[in-house]
Amino acid sequence: RHNSEIKTPGSCRGLLLVFLKLSHSLAGPLPSPNGTQCTAKGPASYILVFTGHWSPQAFPKQYPLFRPPAQWSKLVAVSHNRHFHLWEEGRLASEGVQNFAEIGVTVDIMKGAKEARKRRAVGAMYRTAGIPNGIGHSSTELLVLPRTPLLSLMVKVIPSPDWFVGVDSLNLCDGSQWKEEVTFDLQPYDAGTDSGFTFSSPNFPTSPPENITRITSQMPNHPANSFYYPRLNDLPPIASIKLTRQRRLPNRQTVMSNHILPNSIIPQRFSATPLDCEVSMWSSWGLCLGPCSKGGVRHRTRYILLPPANAGDPCPELEEQAECVPHSCLKRP
Repeated sequence: RHNSEIKTPGSCRGLLLVFLKLSHSLAGPLPSPNGTQCTAKGPASYILVFTGHWSPQAFPKQYPLFRPPAQWSKLVAVSHNRHFHLWEEGRLASEGVQNFAEIGVTVDIMKGAKEARKRRAVGAMYRTAGIPNGIGHSSTELLVLPRTPLLSLMVKVIPSPDWFVGVDSLNLCDGSQWKEEVTFDLQPYDAGTDSGFTFSSPNFPTSPPENITRITSQMPNHPANSFYYPRLNDLPPIASIKLTRQRRLPNRQTVMSNHILPNSIIPQRFSATPLDCEVSMWSSWGLCLGPCSKGGVRHRTRYILLPPANAGDPCPELEEQAECVPHSCLKRP
């Protein structure tokens, strides 16, 4: 019996290794593979301001003026760690992201975040009010914890098939320090679930769904696309965010601010995007008017699809005439 209780040297070394590993894990958190480990002493409070720059000067092509006019949905923001993604470029949209990007419904996307919070992958969730114009500001106050230092957010472009602006996993912590201020220009993304080309396209589901992709001035390269500006290397920022750290932590007894700011609070960055005139294809030639041998002419026409704006190329001639050919003669009685 006594011999069976004596530990061999090998087993002692194994126990020692287990003890050392346990002690190391209790001593502090292990660094994460992608460098998002935050060792700040406590939480940080930020004011998040979302600004829409969607103006007819910056985006003149098919700018929606009514039914509905250009506007922004509610902003959805989530603080989290590297084990959660609200959305991710190059990946398929979740059902919640699809519903939000297509019709602005937040129920499913918030439900997914709540499930992740049970696994301690999500810290907090926030929503701001929508903005009824393409240009405007909304704000909310965020409380970010060291264990969930990443911020992801989405705002739907209204109207649009499934387009949104957003940020994926913005790290607000730099080692042991919280960042004091972060500004970020936003570009449009396609959720990959609707195949419409223009802001006001009817519902046209993409089957099978495609990955989330960034929309640029060149892609999609279809001339009908509302963001297709072949003369531009890059689209102007359609929106931006600014995060400013607050020195005080919010009082738990008070509701965090969540409101639309007047446009005079923050200066706008207007830019004029040249829009070249677009015309239709020529119509077929009409019948010859006049004598066929000499002096007779025939006509064809085209019409303006998109008028020029902001010093873009003017429209070409809309009517053209040419001499008659024998088979197009109109015989007079």
